[in-house]
Amino acid sequence: MAILTFENVSKSFGDSAVLKDIDLSVEQGEFLVLLGFSGTGKTTLINLMAGLQTPTTGEIRFRDRPVTGPGPERGVIFQSYSLMPWLTVTGNVRLAVDTVFPRMSAAERAAKVAHYVDMVGLSHAAQRRPAELSGGMRQRVNVARALAMKPEVLLLDEPLSALDALTRANLADEIEAIWQAEKQTCVLITNDVDEAIVLADRIIALNPDGTLGRAFRVSIPRPRDRTAMNNDAQFKRLRADVTGYLMDAGITAAAPGRRDLPNVTPIHDMPRAQKTANEGLIDERFLDFSQLHKVYPTPKGPLTVVEDFDLKVNRGEFISLIGHSGCGKSTVLTMAAGLNDISKGAIKLDGRHIVGADPERAVVFQSPSLFPWLSAKENVAVGVDKVYPNATRAERQEVVEYYLEKVGLSDAMDRSAADLSNGMKQRVGIARAFALSPKLLLLDEPFGMLDSLTRWELQEVLMEVWDRTKVTAICVTHDVDEAILLADRVVMMTNGPQATIGKIVDVGLPRPRSRKALLEHPDYYRYRQEVLDFLEEYEHGAKPKPKTADAA
Repeated sequence: MAILTFENVSKSFGDSAVLKDIDLSVEQGEFLVLLGFSGTGKTTLINLMAGLQTPTTGEIRFRDRPVTGPGPERGVIFQSYSLMPWLTVTGNVRLAVDTVFPRMSAAERAAKVAHYVDMVGLSHAAQRRPAELSGGMRQRVNVARALAMKPEVLLLDEPLSALDALTRANLADEIEAIWQAEKQTCVLITNDVDEAIVLADRIIALNPDGTLGRAFRVSIPRPRDRTAMNNDAQFKRLRADVTGYLMDAGITAAAPGRRDLPNVTPIHDMPRAQKTANEGLIDERFLDFSQLHKVYPTPKGPLTVVEDFDLKVNRGEFISLIGHSGCGKSTVLTMAAGLNDISKGAIKLDGRHIVGADPERAVVFQSPSLFPWLSAKENVAVGVDKVYPNATRAERQEVVEYYLEKVGLSDAMDRSAADLSNGMKQRVGIARAFALSPKLLLLDEPFGMLDSLTRWELQEVLMEVWDRTKVTAICVTHDVDEAILLADRVVMMTNGPQATIGKIVDVGLPRPRSRKALLEHPDYYRYRQEVLDFLEEYEHGAKPKPKTADAA
């Protein structure tokens, strides 16, 4: 039986149509997931369900009554926490209960609050204020507050997107357990395909034009364990189908290159004679981390964050560096960039010790740090002008435009950085790094601030541009699929402090790569399982086993 229905609903803001001709029925007790790219109208759709916005045309009905505004039967959990900072966990939940159940006795209201605070595992923190809570704990308060209002439908607007991967997975599991216990109807907006499959009875994709796309039934038995599903044929097929549909619907290839690079030499290029003389040796150990340590002084004494990090990287190799938060991935990367001093050991690039920052080592950070008053073209040109001092102005401009074109910004080169979306800004950052013709490309979670579907698009862009240059690259990531998709080798780090390399997986998947092709490859999930097993081993703070005398 349908509890919530949309009949030919459209929503426009001014002349811009966000949603078009939506016909949708949400069944009682169903867990429905709406999945789509940024800008496809997901949040507008859930705001319409909540009664926070009204449709331009069409009608929305809850139990056959028109939805004309918000109501306690529809509880909403937003992406942002929206907690009262001066109230405790209990106080924030009580505020909702007092509003919705004013005639309930004080004792009954207190028991209801305590029940839902305990349900989300926050009894131990009931008297803490939001500033004393982690991001995951704050979102648990949001969940408890919404559940305590006893809604018939729970509407979740990307509630997990601001959390780290491990916290996100754990809280998603808790939401599923609560949904099963409370027998509520749930509608979740997410941009994460795996999250959708773990939670949903039904997934509906939203098309970029604001229409509803294909619906996917999820009949995998519950409870659904992420690691176990990696070996489930139904999960693999559904994952490939959903991913393929979304990519076909929303990802357009980067603009085809029309320019050729001018024959100019960057300032950090080695003399031809030296390059030829050392070619064999340098190719095999082009980047050499030797017994690398990083130690920070603290009031309690020296703290070793990274120790005995030893890795040899060949010229043109792509390395993914993965591990749990705090394992020192970014510390290793910033030492390679020359932005962080080496405490012990050495890093050599092209046969020479790394000392300080240099444009021969280009870095793409999670935030691209563009000059907001400069255009995309001018932001890339800042580095190019310094790296190609002997090139003509026209040749330097050609380098800039070549890489902006390669990352799909042909039509946005002259737009200021302030007017670009987050995804477009990161494209500029990638173009800027490649345009420096670096010997080493360092990427520090370059897509970490972007939604999952935008990440897919930029991963494809990165792979396409890297395939043209074959620059030696290291990418720090927490995303298992991203690590495998990009890398020749996945280097996994143990937990910090005293983090080191725990395992290395050689990825023998064919290049050039695309996400859709790899999901169909018979070896893909074997590599994925190796990485998942390692991360699961270290998920709860495990430390590497001490070396025995024999092992040493």
